[in-house]
Amino acid sequence: MTLEEQVRSNRIRSAMLLLSFGLVFVGIGAAVQAVYGGAWLIIIATIAFVYALISWFANGKMIASWTGARPVAKDEYPELVRAVENASIGAGLEQAPQVRVVDDPSPNAFAAGGSPKSAYIAATSGLLGMMDKRELEAVVAHEIGHVRNRDVRLMSLTAVLVGVVALVSDIALRLAFFGGGRRRGGGNPILMILGIVMLILAPIAAFGIQMSLSRRREYLADESSAEITGDPEGLALALWKLKEDKTELRHANRATAHLYIETPLNNTSGARSALSGLFDTHPSLDARIESLEKMGGFQLSALVGQ
Repeated sequence: MTLEEQVRSNRIRSAMLLLSFGLVFVGIGAAVQAVYGGAWLIIIATIAFVYALISWFANGKMIASWTGARPVAKDEYPELVRAVENASIGAGLEQAPQVRVVDDPSPNAFAAGGSPKSAYIAATSGLLGMMDKRELEAVVAHEIGHVRNRDVRLMSLTAVLVGVVALVSDIALRLAFFGGGRRRGGGNPILMILGIVMLILAPIAAFGIQMSLSRRREYLADESSAEITGDPEGLALALWKLKEDKTELRHANRATAHLYIETPLNNTSGARSALSGLFDTHPSLDARIESLEKMGGFQLSALVGQ
């Protein structure tokens, strides 16, 4: 299957997974109806709609605020800006995305924004200090791959939807703890209990959908990077360095974790390996490196001297 065919197939799967988000919201609505009644359903649904609408139009700025990504000029980070410009040309983009930097010692990078024209590429200061020119170009090409494959719109939307689900569930559960459900629901106690359980599980379901959306997209972006640069070895070396580094990202949160080239969560704990990556937003770096090795016909161990 060609890269273009994989991208098309991934978009179909993504549409179906977005429908799953719709089912999550239907479930939340049913839970609110069961616990609080119709009046609170209308109030909470209005809050969720307004928040989602604002978040969608301002998602790039919101993600920049959450992650601490600031715009930079070419004279401040010439190699990074040049890498973004070169990768954009190689990917056939009409214009290069804006470049941002996150002042954080943990090496990482991500792409965000609502469309290719409004997208931006962000890298941490830790990544810029760790990667050589070849590796930096490969990482940037990976993020440009997300832009070209139009992942940025979907991934930013996913961050918004996860945030909306968490917000609505939190509001509804807080009302339950203060007795709002018992005063206003007035219905079947079994349905009320089921409603509260559904409100607790809704954010977990949303996070599961988020993981499903992002894991396959990382492989596609890796392939796009190899295609754009013609250098799968460069990206494999970069991923190996990310694997070896254990520095935690200061601004990491679950809503934006799927945006990064490497998951910023649980970098130093053993929980991830113990649970076989069950709660990771990304495939393992080892699996991605192995995929690049097969693609490029090389062995990383020979490159790093292991």
